[in-house]
Amino acid sequence: MARIRQERPVLLVALLIALIALAAGVNKWVVLGLLLLMVITAVWHAVPVIREAPLEPAPEVIETPPSRLVEVTATLAALDMPVMVLSNDASVLYQNRAAEKAFGEVTVGAHISARLRSPGVLDMIAETIATNAPNQIEHSERLPSERVYIVRSAPVELDRQQPTDERFFLVSFRDISEVRRIDRMRSDFVANASHELRTPLASLRGFIETIQGPAKNDAKAQERFLGIMLDQATRMSRLVDDLLSLSRLELKSHIAPDQKVDLVPLLGHVRDSLVPLAHDVGVEIALHLPKGKAEVLGDRDELVQVFENLMENACKYGQEGKTVDVFLKNGSGEPVEVTVVDKGPGIPAEHVPRLTERFYRVSIEDSRSKKGTGLGLAIVKHILTRHRARLIVKSEVGKGTSFTVRF
Repeated sequence: MARIRQERPVLLVALLIALIALAAGVNKWVVLGLLLLMVITAVWHAVPVIREAPLEPAPEVIETPPSRLVEVTATLAALDMPVMVLSNDASVLYQNRAAEKAFGEVTVGAHISARLRSPGVLDMIAETIATNAPNQIEHSERLPSERVYIVRSAPVELDRQQPTDERFFLVSFRDISEVRRIDRMRSDFVANASHELRTPLASLRGFIETIQGPAKNDAKAQERFLGIMLDQATRMSRLVDDLLSLSRLELKSHIAPDQKVDLVPLLGHVRDSLVPLAHDVGVEIALHLPKGKAEVLGDRDELVQVFENLMENACKYGQEGKTVDVFLKNGSGEPVEVTVVDKGPGIPAEHVPRLTERFYRVSIEDSRSKKGTGLGLAIVKHILTRHRARLIVKSEVGKGTSFTVRF
């Protein structure tokens, strides 16, 4: 009966066809036999039954919140300060370009100790991770060049409305190398200036006490001591003048001069002013000047000071060569150059880079005997910096030294 109910549409169609056949005059026995055959076929024909397989329960998906590392590092790439982002096990998750440039590229996921091996820095980072409190320390890097950093580690405060188990820590490196260098230069300058003034002051005090005491009635001793005292006072005066010149130059170092100065007559004036000194030390100053003008933008008085200093040094320290040559080059389309060449003993290579430092001397005794203050080339450097010019020094021991000013 279940099959008959299932095949009811087919049986109804078969019955309808049988009635149509009878109406058309077909033999009733034939129609009955065909109808019976169709009923038997419909009832006994096995139709496959499609049974749906039971659905397996879908696995439960646990949604994990997306990582917020991108959010943390979004703006760090634009900083010029080296910055690293660490995980809670001190692994490097991110470093910006400034950090790559300063410390080299660190593999993401590597421990911070793979690059920074300073125990102080590592202990500071470990303490920040353990206590979730910021810390900082001063750290020095010696390679590839000496740099000093204030290293600060601090936890990254994330938005509490978006809960996450992630913890990030920011390590930043503030470069204070230039500040340390300036502090060191300032302390060295004060120490050197104090030392340079202390010596002549001590000499003056000693000679004054001698004149007031044992040499009170010795006219010859007084005359000799007064001459020495005048030399010491003159030395202090030169030192103070040079210090004031440096101070004035530093105040206006950012202002480039805009007046045109012809170097041809200027070098002639400087040579003429130094003729007495050159005569005293047995040196001849030879000028090699081009025809026509050689104009540069500059301050005439300051340029006179530059070339007076260079020619005077060449006469004093290169007097063994008997000649100081001054070349002025003014080629078409090329920078104007003034080169002062002496044929003296030369300067050892290790001293050349430091010649323009304040109070730096290759030979202290030789410099003092020639009444040098140790500030001349420092003044030259500051003047040329203001003029946007360069000082190039070349020297070879036993063959002499050349100072080139390139505008």
